[in-house]
Amino acid sequence: MSTAFDSRPVRAYLLDLQAAIVAAFETEDGKPFIEDAWTRAPGGALEGDGRTRLVEQGNVFERAGCNFSHVRGRALPPSATQHRPELAGAPFEALGVSLVMHPRNPYVPTVHMNVRAFAALPEGREPVVWFGGGMDLTPYYGFEDDARHFHRSCRDALAPFGAGLHPRFKHWCDEYFFLKHRGEARGVGGIFFDDFNELGFERSFALLRSVGDAFTGAYRPIVQRRRALAYGERERGFQAYRRGRYVEFNLVFDRGTQFGLQSGGRTESILMSMPPAAAWRYDWRPEPGSPEARLYTDFLPPRDWLP
Repeated sequence: MSTAFDSRPVRAYLLDLQAAIVAAFETEDGKPFIEDAWTRAPGGALEGDGRTRLVEQGNVFERAGCNFSHVRGRALPPSATQHRPELAGAPFEALGVSLVMHPRNPYVPTVHMNVRAFAALPEGREPVVWFGGGMDLTPYYGFEDDARHFHRSCRDALAPFGAGLHPRFKHWCDEYFFLKHRGEARGVGGIFFDDFNELGFERSFALLRSVGDAFTGAYRPIVQRRRALAYGERERGFQAYRRGRYVEFNLVFDRGTQFGLQSGGRTESILMSMPPAAAWRYDWRPEPGSPEARLYTDFLPPRDWLP
């Protein structure tokens, strides 16, 4: 397998990012995140290592996980070559940090963030390296201030790399995190990008770092504003119902889930994004004009949050 791709600076950054995010949200929650370091020995479909950091039944988060993984494989799975069919079957190296945080309070939104680097290593050719990632916010009860703050943070992270990137990555996020069978968005979006190397390695890697570094400032103030709001069984019931949409998206549409399962990845890490509990109701609709209905009318339809 080719070793021409030097992943060491990317790995060092990602490990530092994971540690910084976990430290910030351990402080926010008050309960330590457990650490589960794992390795995959050479000889299987995947080899490599990773570190899972997770809290369950915390004071703020029912379940929150932040994973680092660095793997090498013999053949790219189909989910990784949708836009690069000429690389199908090539050996590869992939590393990234991925997190999902499911708060207990329904007024605090769920959040997802991912930053990753990918290198296809076709025999006898130069490595093909690209980056991907982004962050998106999934409220249960929407607050316009929260949505604007989150989208502003995303815009500011991309601003040094060109004015056209934020609207492009925002639109990509709106399209990607959409449940086609439901005809609705998963949340209020954010930014999403994949197969990105158009700025060259160094600048594209700098963009990745800017997105990763922006996450805590994008999400932590929202948690702090909403964590103490009073709620009851009604709000928890609606949260569980909307968490069902999260499960549907991750199992049916999410390319990261598909890549992990197709490549023989670690199941516990792949499914860490799932909420601790979810619910479904047959053909249920919120009462018109209710706070639950406002999520559908005022927040889920894609819109420009930054006038």
